[in-house]
Amino acid sequence: MKQLNLPEYSFRIAGREGEEMILDPIRKKFVRLTPEEWVRQNFIRYLINEGRYPPGLIAVEVMSKYNNLRKRVDILIHDRSGKPVMIVECKSPDIPVNDKVFDQIVCYNMGFRVPYLVVTNGLDHYACRIDLENSKYEFLLAIPLYEDLQN
Repeated sequence: MKQLNLPEYSFRIAGREGEEMILDPIRKKFVRLTPEEWVRQNFIRYLINEGRYPPGLIAVEVMSKYNNLRKRVDILIHDRSGKPVMIVECKSPDIPVNDKVFDQIVCYNMGFRVPYLVVTNGLDHYACRIDLENSKYEFLLAIPLYEDLQN
C-alpha cells in the first residue's frame, strides 16, 4: 500500500496478495484492504494514538439517512455522552481532496449536525469547525485532539 502522510503503524493483515484483509480494531473484524480502507485504518490509528480519541467512542461506516438518501459515514466520533461531534471522510490517496469531497461530507452532516468535519486522502488532511447556528465554518490548522472537541 501507498506511504501516507501519517505516522507509520503496524496492522494485522491476512490473505493472499491482491486479496488482503486488514483487521479493523473498531469493528473487530477483518475487512477487505482497499486503498480507501488503508487510509481509514491509518487515520483511525492516528486519532487514537496521536489525538487521544477513545476507541469506544469511534464508529466506522455508520449509516446515515437524510431526505430519503442513505449514505455511509466513514468515521463518526462521539463525545462522552454519546452525541456525535465529528465526521471523518476518507478517500483513496489517488483521489484529490476537492470541493466535491467537501460537498459530500457537508451532505452527510445535514443529518448529524456535528461541529467538526475532517476530510483525508491519507496525504492531505483538512479539518473545519462548523458554527451551525450562524451557518459558518472555519478551517483549522490541525486535526483537533479529542479533548479539544469537548469545548
